[in-house]
Amino acid sequence: MPDTVSPGLQALIAAPYPEGWNVIPPSASAWKALASQSSAAVAADIAAIRQRLNVSVEAGEIAGVRVFVVTPAEIAPGNRERLLLHVHGGGYVLYPGEAGAGEAMLMAGYAGFKVVSVDYRMAPDFPFPAALDDAMAVWRALVARNDPRRMAVFGTSAGGGLTLALMLRAKAEGVPLPAAIAPGSPWVDLTGDGDSVKANELVDNVLVSMSGWAGAAAKLYAGGRDLRDPLLSPIYGDFAGLPPAILTSGTRDLFLSDTVRAHRKLRQAGSEAVLQVFEGQSHAQFLFPFLPETEEAFREIGRFLDRHLLA
Repeated sequence: MPDTVSPGLQALIAAPYPEGWNVIPPSASAWKALASQSSAAVAADIAAIRQRLNVSVEAGEIAGVRVFVVTPAEIAPGNRERLLLHVHGGGYVLYPGEAGAGEAMLMAGYAGFKVVSVDYRMAPDFPFPAALDDAMAVWRALVARNDPRRMAVFGTSAGGGLTLALMLRAKAEGVPLPAAIAPGSPWVDLTGDGDSVKANELVDNVLVSMSGWAGAAAKLYAGGRDLRDPLLSPIYGDFAGLPPAILTSGTRDLFLSDTVRAHRKLRQAGSEAVLQVFEGQSHAQFLFPFLPETEEAFREIGRFLDRHLLA
């Protein structure tokens, strides 16, 4: 137990593995039941974030896709013309509905941006490329009426991978890219390569191991496609011309290597890229609400975006 982190994070580090991490749902209905359970598990946190960070959340549709528009009670003058697009995590199978918008609420509350969170279609009913199609449809609609120089895209885990896949697709289709991106612990390699996938196996107490449901979710989402398709696993794509990026991970994160590899690939392609790694954190624990490390992470991301987005 490291004494180099906050007491709240120490409690998370000491927590047991999540129940069912190594249970692979045997059917489509079982996957959907797992998704429903994931929403119920975070419902209290979602309500607390909304209340304590004083953000409003409005459900709607953009380009036929369900979204949640998250607005902080007070928007700094410099952010009033800015807009962020959020794509949530959960292995492309978890956190449907408002449950997926928690990260967007944290960004709005701590960094003071208006955020559009995409409630994209998910496996098993809608495997690849449904999630990417939905994110792309919303992005096209937003850049048609907003200045992309005042916009950023962010997300964590599957949302981080989807952020980078969206950049590759937008670049290929000639759609304007945002001024910056913030992929958190991005799942950029669905094949399971990377040192930390083994080095942090059974150390990460969130994902635990790719031998559990997470590895099965990769194949479910891919729907028989080659896992090295860059729109599934962006690490195999061409990062030339991608926007400035800030990437976030933790020392115990199963996807630390995915994050590190994406950071290095962005730097090698000539993009500005910043890597922040939090002490002791397992996968995406910088999303756990009301920890000092969580506030620090989002304020750091907010400062990075502020430097790169046109006011």
